Amino acid sequence: MANQHFLPSILQDQALYLGGGGRIPPYRVPRPYQPWLLDRGSLTRRLIQASAGDFAVKLLRQGHQRATDHEREALQLEQRSWPFLREVALLCQRQPWVFARTVIPTETLQGPARALTRLGSKPLGAVLFNHPHVRRGPIAVYRLNAARVSREFAGQGIIWGRQSVFYLYDKPLLVSEYFLHACPMYSHPVSGSD
Repeated sequence: MANQHFLPSILQDQALYLGGGGRIPPYRVPRPYQPWLLDRGSLTRRLIQASAGDFAVKLLRQGHQRATDHEREALQLEQRSWPFLREVALLCQRQPWVFARTVIPTETLQGPARALTRLGSKPLGAVLFNHPHVRRGPIAVYRLNAARVSREFAGQGIIWGRQSVFYLYDKPLLVSEYFLHACPMYSHPVSGSD
């Protein structure tokens, strides 16, 4: 019985969970939030459904900028690298429900992937979940103060978010999605036992 693990099965699924480093394990995510935070499908599709089609992407900023230490670590970037960053608000019913930040290493932006720098107000999810050469890495879940990730939404206080490294033609890009308080994810009461 060498190397046998006695952890809940959800923790053994490396396609789902990344532990440590401030990440919240799936069994500690409140039950009403799990469909939003642990869903491996397209968040764009979920938001369009939840808003009855009243969905838009508002581009906040994009360009080559410095990544955070955490982002550089997730993408194994050198300190002096300047990846392409894109920040958007995902609006539903004209309200920001999600703040999303994408970090794309320069090496990833070769060939057809260069089109990712010209998405404008198009959702990244429409590209990632419809491309035959994309795969998603594990999901990491966080609970944090919004001020740590966005100036625009700093007043939101404590929010939940998730991150995944996607691989386009086996080249990485990091997608972080932070759920703002207008998102219906928060409309379900959370008890201490959830």
